Amino acid sequence: MALGKDYATQSCSLARTLELVGERWTLLIIRDAFYGVRRYNDFLVHLAMPRAVLSTRLRTLTEGRVLETVRYQASPPRDEYSLTAKGRQLWPAVYALVVWGEQHHGSERGSRRDFLHAACATRLDAAGRCPACEVGVPPQDIEMRPGPGADPEPEDAVSRALQRPRMLLEPLPQPLNT
Repeated sequence: MALGKDYATQSCSLARTLELVGERWTLLIIRDAFYGVRRYNDFLVHLAMPRAVLSTRLRTLTEGRVLETVRYQASPPRDEYSLTAKGRQLWPAVYALVVWGEQHHGSERGSRRDFLHAACATRLDAAGRCPACEVGVPPQDIEMRPGPGADPEPEDAVSRALQRPRMLLEPLPQPLNT
């Protein structure tokens, strides 16, 4: 029996979720949106993915109301992509995958990025909680800093911008000269 291309026949919440976020590149787009990437060309440069795939994934995520578009002034005018409230609810899953990846596939030097509760500058635990305050920390209250395993000299402008301490969801400074 051939493997199907979707989960449409599955009666399962995880399967329906994978229909929206389970395609290759999709979670990386969502991760980058948490990191403050908002513009098409910035996603393209940072992820080094095919244009057609990026366009398709962005369309799927906006149709699924994980991302929303906001028009910004350019010539011609263009869209920025930001996480909706529904999209921001994916943070615990994205964070759990980042932590799991660092534990099992991370750099010998340590984490690439550290995530801290901005209110007290305490590093989040593996569950995304602040050990000092004993609370779960929503993404808008998380500061991201380069960790000991960060690339010391990133090649692209987006990666360089992400090397600076910043709040999650805070848009990257523009222009990046990508």
